[in-house]
Amino acid sequence: MGARKNDSDRRIGRRALLVGGAAAAVGTAVLAREELAHLWWRLPGVEKSRVEGAVDFRGARWLAASSANFRWADRPDDYSIDRVVIHVTQGSYASAVKVFQDPDHRAAAHYIVRKDGRVTQMIRELDVAFHAGNRDCNERSIGIEHEGFVDRPEDFTDAMYAASARLTAEICRRYGIPVDREHLIGHVEVPGTDHTDPGEHWDWNRYLQLVRATRTAAA
Repeated sequence: MGARKNDSDRRIGRRALLVGGAAAAVGTAVLAREELAHLWWRLPGVEKSRVEGAVDFRGARWLAASSANFRWADRPDDYSIDRVVIHVTQGSYASAVKVFQDPDHRAAAHYIVRKDGRVTQMIRELDVAFHAGNRDCNERSIGIEHEGFVDRPEDFTDAMYAASARLTAEICRRYGIPVDREHLIGHVEVPGTDHTDPGEHWDWNRYLQLVRATRTAAA
């Protein structure tokens, strides 16, 4: 499950941006172009319109995560998306929903896939979910949780693999992400993490084959 780490906005140093006001205060240098690219959308009138309850994956159920567990953004316009991170909840679906809606948890993923194959979206893909415990990875990735425990291979059902593969195939198609192990990674592979999911029982060969087959069929 996502690391309990606060991924709140880093300080700009002596440069400060007054968001929502009439002016931007800059220290000794002009605000870097990259900083502006990441912050322009917060100015009044430029935030991307959102439809309450809308989902990015057709058929997903919407349950909103606490806003303390993600950062509003406008991806891929301000941050490119080139990774999918596979997680395991280490608990039930209900427990994952509960903690993702808890503002004190400070972590949540975009999606949860249940054992029966049902998909729940809790954070829009354009926003940065605090799921990987690594700021750079969070900004460039989509996080998918899977109901179950890493030491129980029976939790990874056929329905779960199939549904998750459809979800990941659609994400890869939408953002032009290659379907390989460089771009589809486990939480354990995120730099600096202390997590072990999805664990040795997650069948990567099977999963990638399903994602590729689904994407090919859709094309």
